[in-house]
Amino acid sequence: MRHRIYGKQLCRDSEHRRAMLRNLAAGLFEHGEIETTLPKARAVQPFVEKIITLARKGTFSARRQIEARINDRKIHSWVADPDVPDMKKDNPYFDLPDASDIQFNRYGEVRKAPRLVQHIMTNIAPMFEDRDGGYTRIIRTGRHRLGDGSDIVLLQFVGREEGPEIGGGTSRRREQADKRTAFAARLRKGEAKEEIEEEVKDEAAPAEEEPAAATAVAEPETEPEAPDVQDPADEEEEKKD
Repeated sequence: MRHRIYGKQLCRDSEHRRAMLRNLAAGLFEHGEIETTLPKARAVQPFVEKIITLARKGTFSARRQIEARINDRKIHSWVADPDVPDMKKDNPYFDLPDASDIQFNRYGEVRKAPRLVQHIMTNIAPMFEDRDGGYTRIIRTGRHRLGDGSDIVLLQFVGREEGPEIGGGTSRRREQADKRTAFAARLRKGEAKEEIEEEVKDEAAPAEEEPAAATAVAEPETEPEAPDVQDPADEEEEKKD
């Protein structure tokens, strides 16, 4: 029986699951979004949001609690690496540290770089100081993982709409809802209802006339009239005359 067992096990033991959630959260804080499966994204969401709630306090006690919950690793270690293409160094979510803040040893390993907890306290927490919760969102990509067919999703922070968006166009249902909202707003401003309805009719009139014109073109042409044929009896009477 699953007495007093909270959350999803994700087919892992407790140590493996804890390490996985810490790594997912660290990747989200560092890059602003991660691509993972739907069960993992749902599992790491409350873990990330509790860390952000702690970071909003800004106290030394909150910093120590965050360090206990997440791996305080060095971030952006590839910013000053010349082997990494420039296109991968562009991060639309956060201000990257200067290359002077990162130092490498003679073997090419990172010796000095900004810490992740400091990044959370100084960059992440101020983003949500006016928000009471719901700091992350899950976006379905419509793709599935090869093998088990699990749903692939994007987990990213709320308020960063300049990031990747899935699905380009709006649905017909969304357009109709927007038109109803605009119509109600115009009524609240005091515009006459009759004028608005006339405008709507004028917009719909061309759409109604097009099918009529199409049907007019599609009508078959009238058959030509048959030539008059004179009766033989009438012809004989004319000869006698």
